[in-house]
Amino acid sequence: MNILVWHVHGSWTTSFVHGKHRYLIPVTPDRGPYGLGRARTYPWPDNAIETTPEQLRHEHIDVVLLQRPEELDLAEQWLARRPGRDLPAIYVEHNTPKGDVPHTRHPMADRDDLLLTHVTHFNELFYDNGGTRTTVIEHGVVPPTTEWTGQLDRLAVVINEPIRRWRVTGTDLLTRFAQIAPLDVYGMKVTGLADHLGLPADRLTSHDDLPQHRMHTELAQRRAYLHLCRWTSLGLSLIEAMHIGMPVIALATTEAVEAIPPDAGVISTRVDVLVQAARRFVAEPAEARRAGERARVAARGRYGLDRFLADWDRLLEEEVCASR
Repeated sequence: MNILVWHVHGSWTTSFVHGKHRYLIPVTPDRGPYGLGRARTYPWPDNAIETTPEQLRHEHIDVVLLQRPEELDLAEQWLARRPGRDLPAIYVEHNTPKGDVPHTRHPMADRDDLLLTHVTHFNELFYDNGGTRTTVIEHGVVPPTTEWTGQLDRLAVVINEPIRRWRVTGTDLLTRFAQIAPLDVYGMKVTGLADHLGLPADRLTSHDDLPQHRMHTELAQRRAYLHLCRWTSLGLSLIEAMHIGMPVIALATTEAVEAIPPDAGVISTRVDVLVQAARRFVAEPAEARRAGERARVAARGRYGLDRFLADWDRLLEEEVCASR
């Protein structure tokens, strides 16, 4: 199939374009949010093809995969065809609802011209989807090529924009864990985080927007992975850390309670319990290794790339065939 899909969420799109189809990735001269093109921090397959808006008008498109409400009008403008009317449309929702939860209406609620696909069962449950058809395809990740060693008595965190998002991503909780072991924080716009938290540089080190393979290599050397998000969808960096074999210390919020088995680390809504777990994993590398091995098994079993792509193949075939 020829699939029009914007590069919005890098890790998710990386997994998606590893399928057997031809993926048309919009690119604009400024490489802005609606024309980012191919990833620059991870090698994508050759079947992910950068395509300008002018070229798209002349392309045969089998299905449009939407991820933001404004892409409906943008696609119609670029294709001279209306997704959902002139060609099949699937809307992928990556995020938890905002606003008056659990009464938040999804922007695609009560539509009969597209399929609303959530990435977690939690999100499908908490959004008011109205009468729109919904389904869930859980995440799958490209397996990291590195494996956990845990040789450094340090804790790893991956957060994008931790200063702006603050309580949403649990940034305010990091100081409690920095008392146990030095923290390494990876992600976008993490520079200056230690100053904002009032921590000395030797207790928190920021690693801004590293290439994915290098980040995985560094994660694997840290003793355990911290996941302190209060209200975010299931981060792919968490699943990748589990694939690597890292033990997980996580808040029991949103989809994390489904993704992380109890024996893969420690998951709780009590921060003091998580702090104690961090202290234990730092002091007992053998216990960290045992939990990490169970995390790896769980992640590979539930969030493997082959399962993810097979689920998407079935869904795409059903939607395209139904429209003919």
